[in-house]
Amino acid sequence: MAHLVTAVIKPFKLDEVKEALRGAGMLGLTVSEVQGYGRQGGKTETFRGSEYTIDFVPKVRLEVIVESTDADKVLELIATAARTGKIGDGKIWVTSVEQVLRIRTGEMGPDAL
Repeated sequence: MAHLVTAVIKPFKLDEVKEALRGAGMLGLTVSEVQGYGRQGGKTETFRGSEYTIDFVPKVRLEVIVESTDADKVLELIATAARTGKIGDGKIWVTSVEQVLRIRTGEMGPDAL
């Protein structure tokens, strides 16, 4: 069985996370630019003397499909590489994946990872 590890992190931590995963032998990941807010809410900025509120904070969403035995390891790698210790570091969650198919070759299950 496989697991999907999904993380929402600060954009400037992407390279560190990518290198940590690559160093651990994880060869593929999907990255999306997203926006959202959590406990930190939005933020207020001043531009040309006018104050305005940014409701959604830019983040990066990573998705990695791994063997079930590697899910906890990947979760820890991402958490360690993405951590700044400040509010807004993000979230990571792991979900079960019932089936995986590599479109190019038709491989299924663990062979498709």
